[in-house]
Amino acid sequence: MRLDKWLKVSRVIKRRTVANEVCDQGRVMLNGRPAKAGTEVRPGDRLEIRFGTKTVTITILAVPTGPVAVKDAATLYQLEG
Repeated sequence: MRLDKWLKVSRVIKRRTVANEVCDQGRVMLNGRPAKAGTEVRPGDRLEIRFGTKTVTITILAVPTGPVAVKDAATLYQLEG
C-alpha cells in the first residue's frame, strides 16, 4: 500500500492530500530515508513524521487490504517513545 494511503487509512493524518503534502515537503522518513507519497509500506517499517517541532515515531504493524473501522485504526501501528 502507498504511504500516503496508509497514513490516511490508519488515521495518523486525516486526509490523503495532506499526507501527500507532508511527504512532498520531506517531513516523513521511512526506515531512515526520506519517503515519497507513493512509496510502498510493509509491516515492520519505521516512520518518523515531523509535525512542526514535534517528531512522531511509528512502527507499522499491519497494512490493510480494505477499509478499516475507526476503532481498529490504532491497531495498525505502534507509537514509540
